[in-house]
Amino acid sequence: MTAESYPLHWPPGWPRLAWGQRGKSRFNGQTFNQIKELQRELRLLGAGNVVISSNVPVRQDGLPYADAAKRRYDDPGVAVYFTLTGKPLAMARDRYWTPWENMRSLVLAIEAIRSIERHGGSTMMERAFSGFTALPAPKSCWEILGLSPGATAQAIEAQFRAKAKTTHPDLGGSDAAMAELIAARNDALKGAK
Repeated sequence: MTAESYPLHWPPGWPRLAWGQRGKSRFNGQTFNQIKELQRELRLLGAGNVVISSNVPVRQDGLPYADAAKRRYDDPGVAVYFTLTGKPLAMARDRYWTPWENMRSLVLAIEAIRSIERHGGSTMMERAFSGFTALPAPKSCWEILGLSPGATAQAIEAQFRAKAKTTHPDLGGSDAAMAELIAARNDALKGAK
């Protein structure tokens, strides 16, 4: 798992919100305490290799600079990467207008998941965290087709037909592989010359 604390490294597969979809939270608390609270919850969870990633510049000790709370962030998202029982996991939040509110949201989510374990539900907790597995970046349509970005519509169609001969379910492929190929063709045609 390769993640940096600054700038924000958003986990693949996690949806993003537009600025207009974000809002103000009802959370109270001091700005800089959220980083320490998030680190504390992860420590209590038993997480290792923790990286809190955001667009908040941090000092060498991992805490933000003094003026960080006064800044306006175009992208206030926060992602946290960690390992738990040897598995790389990631959680992310960008629902609120500030990184501090998004960190607070992650603190509360991890605290709630930890409470499952405290009340005898370690199997439930493991299942809950299985959805947070850090996934590899999805393949681009160009990678799936085996073409360079910006190929012509004719080249895209020709490559699609050639690959369909091995991916079509009737010809030894699978439904999933064919669906991926069709989606790649459609995406590539949107940007074709």
